[in-house]
Amino acid sequence: MNTRKPTPSPATDKGERIAKVLARAGIASRRDAERMIAEGRVAVNGRVIDSPALNVTAADRITVDGKPLPAPEPPRLWLYHKPAGLVTTARDEKGRPTIFDRLPPDLPRVMPVGRLDINSEGLLLLTNDGEIKRRLELPSTGWLRRYRVRVKGTPTEEMLAPLREGLTLDGERFQPMQITIDRQQGANAWLTVGIREGKKREIRRAMEAVGLTVNRLIRISYGPFQLGQLKPGEVREVRPRVVRDQLGLAETPAPTRPTRRELKP
Repeated sequence: MNTRKPTPSPATDKGERIAKVLARAGIASRRDAERMIAEGRVAVNGRVIDSPALNVTAADRITVDGKPLPAPEPPRLWLYHKPAGLVTTARDEKGRPTIFDRLPPDLPRVMPVGRLDINSEGLLLLTNDGEIKRRLELPSTGWLRRYRVRVKGTPTEEMLAPLREGLTLDGERFQPMQITIDRQQGANAWLTVGIREGKKREIRRAMEAVGLTVNRLIRISYGPFQLGQLKPGEVREVRPRVVRDQLGLAETPAPTRPTRRELKP
């Protein structure tokens, strides 16, 4: 194949950026799609591209790893009760088990919305649509994520005040948290915590800053989506109408082809 370096299309041109088109087709998130482009895995009209700064239209022929880009599927969303001990990645350099090792084999190719660290459990959203993933992860979305948190220690209202006001750790600003003390059980206490950003290990780091150690963390909701009675390891698809209503999406015809993806990001 020939290789060319595309130039950005003017804003007035028709079409969409190639990474966005790949994400909507369920190939990968937009960020992963950009990485695939940089690796020379994507071609447009027979020419390998090496930059995502390219607009494409329905008339363009796009291939990934030599295979034609499949038509976009209707956006879908699943609720997954992630057990503790699993990594929220497709591959782990340390060889630890990942959520993809435990998901049902008949599930189409999905991407996690955000992450839960290996020791955390509870609600993890999964989607087949890279644009939905990006939208739900944007801080501007502002959806509240609620957690049941068990800490070692005896928290007081005064101790938790800095977390409710927002604090800065190692130069990183944490937005104010919603925190209620539910009950004390011996050396441990249960809290309900609500955050709107979900930075890396945010709750664990914030609790450590005020002298509390998190020894269990369960996400119970992400915006309007609830863990409910979902058991560890279970997956349940959100009804298409609910997905459309909650995300403000237009209705899309159901696909007439198999949903399983062969392409890997």
